Amino acid sequence: MVAFSRRDVVLRTAAMVAAGAMADPWPAAAATPLRASTSGRDIDAALRAVVDSGKVPGIVAMAASAQGPIYQGAFGARAQGASARMTVDTVFRIASMAKLVTSVAALQLVEQGRLKLDEPAANVDPALAALPVLTGFDAKGVPQLRPPRQPITLRNLLSHTSGLSYPLWDADAKRYGRAARSDPALPRGVLMFDPERRWAYGGSLDRVGRLIEIASGLTLDRYFADHILRPLGMNDTGFAISEPQRAREAHLHVRQSDGTLKPEPLERHTGPRTFSGGGGLYSTAPDYLVLLQALLNGGSLAGTAILRPRTVALMAANQIGDLAAGVMKTTNPALSNDVDFFPGNRLRWGIGHMINLDPVEGGRKGGSLTWAGLFNTYYWIDPASGIAGVIMMQILPFADAPALDACRAFERALYRAHTAT
Repeated sequence: MVAFSRRDVVLRTAAMVAAGAMADPWPAAAATPLRASTSGRDIDAALRAVVDSGKVPGIVAMAASAQGPIYQGAFGARAQGASARMTVDTVFRIASMAKLVTSVAALQLVEQGRLKLDEPAANVDPALAALPVLTGFDAKGVPQLRPPRQPITLRNLLSHTSGLSYPLWDADAKRYGRAARSDPALPRGVLMFDPERRWAYGGSLDRVGRLIEIASGLTLDRYFADHILRPLGMNDTGFAISEPQRAREAHLHVRQSDGTLKPEPLERHTGPRTFSGGGGLYSTAPDYLVLLQALLNGGSLAGTAILRPRTVALMAANQIGDLAAGVMKTTNPALSNDVDFFPGNRLRWGIGHMINLDPVEGGRKGGSLTWAGLFNTYYWIDPASGIAGVIMMQILPFADAPALDACRAFERALYRAHTAT
């Protein structure tokens, strides 16, 4: 692993995220709980075994059906070697899991006619018209640029087919960034390909966040709070956290070259002045599961509607045709491993989610929806099984092997329990 100081961890992670006593939110007895059953104890045992192995310091995991919660569990410590234990209401930095919230917000504005999925997004934000396409580098390493052959649409941005790509998983984008830093005449932002030609994970949702602000007249944090978070009772979710919430925050742990974990001090937290549609949110497992449950339920929960059912169905539909999605090769192993959550599975992208077209052995059905955050937080929605799940840890690098093992252990145990009931 690349040598990485604590300051580098904080600064680089912050750059990536910027570029890119719990109240029960469900009615009592809304669904059959697994926690008190033998099957629920089996899930506990699977997660506790991961923590007891020392490979993951702490985990919070929850699952729900459309009717209500079916499992919750918290294991280990908020910081390795510290006395504070993980609790279900532990606060996590969820990084790119903010993208789902941004996608919901954008689609709310589409439903209202204030944004259009298939019109040039530059009609709302003219800055999007100024992004050239990188075609390569000449013999001296000078980037070669040309105008795009078609405009970027909101649908392109929401499905990661805009041409924007994160340098963390794109060697050409990383190389261009180095060139642009040394040559002020080069534009700060470029496309790696013409819109709709490929899928690439990148800063598209940051641009969507700006479209939301322009179309709504609100800052992104205010829009989220007014139209998604407060209506759903997601009171532990936001771009800033209070001191009582900070007292419940989990520490980031960095995986060392020998496989051990180094806990980091809590990041210095100052209220942000600008807000990213691609990351930067704090949340808890119960808060995020409320959002997943609303989507599993067709866009509403306990009488509160955030989207229409047909819009939720659109989010779950493949938006990229035969383009492959979801497999990414890292350019910085200190921040991310190579990413391929389901080797051999056909992966596509909807709106807000990756879609596995094929079933996962022992787990989710084909057509399930998923994504994750840089610090190893993960969620999925399985419409065919009627299950949504979320599991949260705070570890770098992304796609950490023991963290992924914990995710798989949770998923397999949950589906065994669900089948048993």
